[in-house]
Amino acid sequence: MSTSTDGVRQVGNLSFPDPTLTYPESSAQALWTHSVIQCKRLLTRWLRDPSTMIQALLYPALTLLMFRIVLGNSISAATGTPSVYGTVPMIALVGAMFGSIVSAVGLKGEKSSGLLSRFATTPTHRASGLVGRMMAEAIRVFATTVVIVAVGIILGFRFNQGILSAIALLLLPIVFGIGFAVMVTFLATVAGQTPLVEVVSIGCTLLMFFNSGFVPVAAYPPWLQPVVAAQPMSCAIDAMRGLSLGGPVLVPVLQTLAWSAGMVTVFLYPAIRGYKKASETG
Repeated sequence: MSTSTDGVRQVGNLSFPDPTLTYPESSAQALWTHSVIQCKRLLTRWLRDPSTMIQALLYPALTLLMFRIVLGNSISAATGTPSVYGTVPMIALVGAMFGSIVSAVGLKGEKSSGLLSRFATTPTHRASGLVGRMMAEAIRVFATTVVIVAVGIILGFRFNQGILSAIALLLLPIVFGIGFAVMVTFLATVAGQTPLVEVVSIGCTLLMFFNSGFVPVAAYPPWLQPVVAAQPMSCAIDAMRGLSLGGPVLVPVLQTLAWSAGMVTVFLYPAIRGYKKASETG
């Protein structure tokens, strides 16, 4: 039995304040408010999950140190420029991708546990789950990038092109990461028992070793060089190198934006459909 008096709703022995902010379920205000709540939920969950924090922060930082110790001097001697200007962008992008994979695996768990379907029964905006997830991904990628750049500064990385270029460098992995996150979110919602998300990690590992940040494009076999130069990680790495060390910026930035926009364009609608289906049938 529920009664309401003086702005307090009584349900059994429990008292709840009457809601003071009510929005139509499909309104823009509801979308923003509910998306922020979903974003906070995911960030809190990730902060409390050691495996997610290790994958998002510790693993990329240790990988950067490993590359510096094992290959740094050799690459610097071969190219004439400090290797850290290639490895810092590369590891920032790797952190964005592998963090999204861990997040997508968690999304599969929410689907199988029925959490998504329980969210679907609440009076919330239907797009808030997906929008809130992308907001949380953007914050995670930014935090990962800041940590990687901080470690890189210890190793000799510097912003030589000014404050605006530094800001653009920190934001570029977010653009790249959102495109990738939309793709793996789609895979997570449609995978079922098939390890599609996990298989993506194999592709990410290959991209990590075949890009312009690992070694210069000219170091690869001639038949492979066009592929390495055009793959999305190389475009983003070249843009971030130009924004820090100097060099071409406009073309690689536009290429990165094109790759990210392409992934969003291709996978956003399937991700929305897959998320909706997972919420209804999970």
